[in-house]
Amino acid sequence: MDKIAKDVGDIKSRLLDHRPVINAETRFFVREFEEKRGNRESRLLENLNKMVREANDQIESMNLEETNQQLSDIIKRLEAANHVAERVQQRELEAQKGSQLQANMEKLKEDWSEFLKEQQVLKEEVDEEHAKAVGELGTRFSEKKKDLAQYSFI
Repeated sequence: MDKIAKDVGDIKSRLLDHRPVINAETRFFVREFEEKRGNRESRLLENLNKMVREANDQIESMNLEETNQQLSDIIKRLEAANHVAERVQQRELEAQKGSQLQANMEKLKEDWSEFLKEQQVLKEEVDEEHAKAVGELGTRFSEKKKDLAQYSFI
């Protein structure tokens, strides 16, 4: 009976259990994929190596004097750009000062007009006082004149 159970188990595992076959197929697929990927990567690395060699050749072909000349040109351009930026900043500061100056001028004009109004009010008060004083003096003068006229006829 044990032999029969063992034989039935073997038959069942061969017919229904496909794990060893699947594992073998998977290993084969992975091996093939890695080989193709390895070829692709080696081609990519060869292309990169070629590009690096070409870049090194170009850099070596440039001479140091050309590089220095280019750097001095770049420095001159940067200095010119810096000078232009400074001028723009200066103009902006002047414009801000101009706007502040204009605001101050407007405030001074308002203060001046207020001062003139106050002076006008004070002038009117002084004129009224002066008119009263002149009126009083005129009245006194006329009284004195009358008094003087009375004394001169006596």
